[in-house]
Amino acid sequence: MPRKPGGKRGEPPLRELLRLPPGERIELSGYDTRATPGAPDGKRATRADTARMGRHLAGLQERLWAAGTAGDHRRILLVLQGMDTSGKGGTVKHVIGQLNPSGCRIRAFKAPTEEERRHDFLWRVRRALPGPGEIGIFDRSHYEDVLVARVRHLARPAEIGSRYGLINDFERALADDGVTLVKCFLHLSYDEQRRRLDRPDKRWKFDPGDIDERALWPAYQEAYELALERCAAPYAPWYLVPADRKWYRNWAISRLLLEQLRELDPRYPEADFDVARCRERLLKGT
Repeated sequence: MPRKPGGKRGEPPLRELLRLPPGERIELSGYDTRATPGAPDGKRATRADTARMGRHLAGLQERLWAAGTAGDHRRILLVLQGMDTSGKGGTVKHVIGQLNPSGCRIRAFKAPTEEERRHDFLWRVRRALPGPGEIGIFDRSHYEDVLVARVRHLARPAEIGSRYGLINDFERALADDGVTLVKCFLHLSYDEQRRRLDRPDKRWKFDPGDIDERALWPAYQEAYELALERCAAPYAPWYLVPADRKWYRNWAISRLLLEQLRELDPRYPEADFDVARCRERLLKGT
């Protein structure tokens, strides 16, 4: 029997391999950024498996989108977080690019606008949430308000400290409302970031401020460790995705989405018309 795409027979789901333990102390230095847990053997085989998964993802996404038009309120929210050049945009291009854009809602969160600053930090996030049947993708997210805000001292420590609980309450409410949260931390190494920042074909989007941010690497690692520790729950787990190897990153996130969609098992809605009669008319050419 041929195995299904995305893993070896008998292996645990990738969600189990990459899920961070909720409530436990996280030390990012202890996780290998070049690891490939659960992947097929080698780069070529993994890329081929990613392509096969793309077809399955597209079919399941269409079923989810169709079910949403008929009253099914379930949807998926993919949260992508990571240091600069960790591959958030690349994931959108190579993984989400295989899906029907009609059923996807992609939002890249930048520095808040003046209007957004007049509201609480979750206001702009609520406005970007996926609707029924959609897959939402956040390139950065509400976690910026406990990451950049912490490292850059953009809010008082007490205010930042309170945001972890607010995020947990927010994500619990989403889960209770039919949102499947897939939160992925793209774990990149310091050396790999330097190589990616120095690529000639990427200099068009290089900002000298990226070097200033890089100088704050230890502070960002600490901020991520706190967020991963304090905001992981059974209803909203964090998955640590080694991101030095782009081909593995794309495979892993494809696999995580595929596992979630298979578990949801969305179905096309039943027809509300006489299928046999309409088919008869169609075949007769009337």
